[in-house]
Amino acid sequence: MADVLLPGITATRVSTPRLTQNVLHPDGSDPAGAGDVVLFVHGNVSSSLFWQQPMLALAETGHVRPLAVDLRGYGDTDALPIDARRGVRDWADDLAALVETLGLERVHLVGWSMGAGVVLQYLLDAPQRVASVVLVAPVSPYGFGGTAGAEGRRLSEDGAGSGAGAANPAFVAALAAGDTTADQPTSPRSVLRAFYVAPDSLPLDPQLEDVFVAAMLSTRTGEDHYPGDAVTCGTWPGAAPGERGVLNTMAPTVFDLSGLADLPVKPPVLWVRGDADAIVSDASMFDLAQLGALGALPGWPGEEVCPPQPMVTQTRSVLDRYAATGGAYREVVLPGVGHSPHVERPQEFVVALLEHLAVPAAPPSNTPETPGPGDVD
Repeated sequence: MADVLLPGITATRVSTPRLTQNVLHPDGSDPAGAGDVVLFVHGNVSSSLFWQQPMLALAETGHVRPLAVDLRGYGDTDALPIDARRGVRDWADDLAALVETLGLERVHLVGWSMGAGVVLQYLLDAPQRVASVVLVAPVSPYGFGGTAGAEGRRLSEDGAGSGAGAANPAFVAALAAGDTTADQPTSPRSVLRAFYVAPDSLPLDPQLEDVFVAAMLSTRTGEDHYPGDAVTCGTWPGAAPGERGVLNTMAPTVFDLSGLADLPVKPPVLWVRGDADAIVSDASMFDLAQLGALGALPGWPGEEVCPPQPMVTQTRSVLDRYAATGGAYREVVLPGVGHSPHVERPQEFVVALLEHLAVPAAPPSNTPETPGPGDVD
């Protein structure tokens, strides 16, 4: 693994009662022990390797100890099966076991995309252990696909339009084959360039791009992992979520984080997103309903029956309720940035993160912010 670690970053495998998890940390630091900890949780088809730049920036401050974990089925963590009937709780419980094993009393949690869902599930389960939360391009609190409206109304009881059936078979095959090229639009490298970052974002450093592709290729594939098992159904688009694997964990039949407003303890939340995100948006290019509306999938039953999922609107609605019931959040929107603010604009991301750690959001604080050139050193 040494060839994908940036100078200053070390990896340690930590045995917990549930599984052995791979944890990145700065050279010379101990993942366990006292002190403020920022724990980074990656998204789908990635690994902890995507967090190395912000980790190094935080380590330089000397104020907090950054750690990044590989979720089960990714990176160098054990590839145990994923029970999608539990939503994202397999990962959230793994996270709890890691926090307990390392002796961390309270943690600042940073979750990206699917990882943000894991972080919020952990917050729902153990709010007293969470000092603050950072959501980076987060999956909707109502999951991915198959819902409508700000309230996350399920389009069908079986969750049609979500789950493993929404995966692109060619992309899954490229992952399984370890394809490192950009020869096909469905190769991991091509998807990284086209969707993980905005097309007009700054070009990735070639060495970093190789690290990110390696992280994507660490994803285990199959029915117990990515994408999971799919079930055919009579509701458009003909596929419903199964009970195993990654994409089924985010089906609206098992995934609902809207209860955040009911938490008795509400740590401050920072929400960072790019305004050019094509994966998590109100018009996601990975939402089958949106593809149907664009004519890319045949048989779409129309806007009234199957509208695209307003993912950003759903997140804002849940966070607004969180703020209205005593919590606080700050929304930072980075212009021209896609699905990976910490990769595309690492300086702006770290500035926002450090400000959050030093001066967390306080009610009322739910007005979107767009950093200007003068906000970055």
